[in-house]
Amino acid sequence: MQDMLVKLYALPDYSELKKELESSGILFRRPLAAEKSIVVEWVNTYFGSGWASEVDVSFSYQPISSFIAVHQNTIIGFATYDAAYRNFFGPTGVDETYRGKGIGKIVLMECLEAMRSQGYAYAIIGGVGPAAFYEKAVGAALIPGSDPGIYKGILSDIPDEAH
Repeated sequence: MQDMLVKLYALPDYSELKKELESSGILFRRPLAAEKSIVVEWVNTYFGSGWASEVDVSFSYQPISSFIAVHQNTIIGFATYDAAYRNFFGPTGVDETYRGKGIGKIVLMECLEAMRSQGYAYAIIGGVGPAAFYEKAVGAALIPGSDPGIYKGILSDIPDEAH
């Protein structure tokens, strides 16, 4: 999976979508330190230990380098940056029952805006799965020669015989 590059100085306006989702009761915010175990466990349950490990790292920064989407006091989505490597966005995910509503775009944009405010001009989206989503949402472009990228040779918690 290739990496993608995003121009943080040319991000689209997402305020209307965010207002619309917030009016339906979905909140977007950074998690609190006291919520670390809840957030990491949620990510582990829905997206696996690799992503949970990266979210765990995000809690070591000040400010915490993750955002969550919450509906009725339950996490429904998350996004992280600066966890695997500095200047990298990801991982990110949304609960299956909430996909297709724009929640993923908002947590993405919250992270990218935070990265921009920290002085980054560009962000790298590492090991992209849905490239078309990132291209449409933020004008991201594939980085030639970036496959397999930073995750080449990563350890797996699944034994080889189980693959």
